Amino acid sequence: MRIGLIGTGRIGTFHAASLCRNREVGSLVVTDADTARAHALAERVGATVAPGVDEIFTWGVDAVVITTATSAHAELIGRAARSGLPVFCEKPIAVDLPGTMAALREVERAGTVLQMGFQRRFDAGYTAAREAVRSGRLGRLHTVRAMTSDPAPPPAGYLPLSGGLFRDCLVHDFDILRWVTGREIVDVHAVGSDAGPAMFREAGDVDTAAALLTLDDGTLATATATRLNGAGYDVRMELAGETDQVAVGLDDRTPIASTEPAGPRAADKPWTGFLDRFAPAYEAELAAFVAVVRGERENPCGGNEALQALRVAEACEVSRRERRGVRVEEIAPE
Repeated sequence: MRIGLIGTGRIGTFHAASLCRNREVGSLVVTDADTARAHALAERVGATVAPGVDEIFTWGVDAVVITTATSAHAELIGRAARSGLPVFCEKPIAVDLPGTMAALREVERAGTVLQMGFQRRFDAGYTAAREAVRSGRLGRLHTVRAMTSDPAPPPAGYLPLSGGLFRDCLVHDFDILRWVTGREIVDVHAVGSDAGPAMFREAGDVDTAAALLTLDDGTLATATATRLNGAGYDVRMELAGETDQVAVGLDDRTPIASTEPAGPRAADKPWTGFLDRFAPAYEAELAAFVAVVRGERENPCGGNEALQALRVAEACEVSRRERRGVRVEEIAPE
């Protein structure tokens, strides 16, 4: 199998190495607007460099992996669809609903595969939590607490392009909440704070946010995020039911210490970032994509999953901006 990869930044570099380790991938073709970066990566992993995006679609690849800046995702998804190629794309499809729907319509018309990169669905902890919920081990689920805390903010220039904290960061929590519980989020109450570095205010974004979410069966969930968690990268989920409760992301690298005399001390080696914490999950989602392309399994995370998570993120942004509760059904796809 020959795969074309567009974008050789941090996640593109990781995915390239993962694909080159996959025994079903015979060759990898990479391209990037930064040609020096593309050549450096190709030399490291044994890939071929394409001069540009056009060559990815004319050199006879069997599938495409998109790891570019968000602004290019929708156009490249459409181009892959029109070329009849299955495509894996890092989230999001686009930062807005019109762009998302346009790309999804292209995929639907072409009848091709679009797998989205929500890597938490391939994490062992979240998978076990899903099983705990679905098996009935927890009894009736009544409370879910989700959080994503980055240790340091992204570059200032990234913020205006990111779509904001709800769409760029918390969208992962919205997706995994739906996946683990099997329920839909029906309404949201969201707030945010821009009291940190001035670059967030200048970008019209917030550095910290919280949302209260109601699921369609009455379960209550909270989702919080911050760009300023100096202790380390902290991604967790707690699920409490009438008979038991479980936690995802609680281990000896969780960057939190107990104040109780007999409680656990701070982690010696806290998680540093998403590639550190979720490396096995990223590897697994690309292996799943290769299996999908080979016709060996169903698509584990189609484009509609990204759409539903984005609708929740949009509802949260409206709620924060207008200071009111918002039903997700108000955020209708166009």
